[in-house]
Amino acid sequence: MAKKPAKTSGKAAKSSSKSSPKPPKISASGKPRKKSELFTLLAEHNGLARKQISGVFDTLAAVMAADLAKPSDGRPKVFVVPGLMKVTSRYKPAVPSRKGIDPFTKTEKTFKAKPASTAIKIRPLKALKAMV
Repeated sequence: MAKKPAKTSGKAAKSSSKSSPKPPKISASGKPRKKSELFTLLAEHNGLARKQISGVFDTLAAVMAADLAKPSDGRPKVFVVPGLMKVTSRYKPAVPSRKGIDPFTKTEKTFKAKPASTAIKIRPLKALKAMV
């Protein structure tokens, strides 16, 4: 007696992968992108809502503000955006007015006092330099 061939399910033969539409390719903009344009572009490419993208940027700004808070000990505070840039803030104390010699005219001059301030510097990292 001959054996019957095993039945194969039609579902197993079909592929169940769904192809989602690909977002448009990112191209250079002739002018700087506005905030809404950037949020829309990021939302399309990552499959997230614009509110979620906005939340990510708000959180990033809050973390940056906390990490770069006014340094009081003289050492710079650092915040790194991985692969893109390093942001440092350094507190500069107030400088009183002083008398000195003007290097150009060689006459005595009073130099103005400078108030305390915080200097912010942004340095590109290797990956960002390679992109440009």
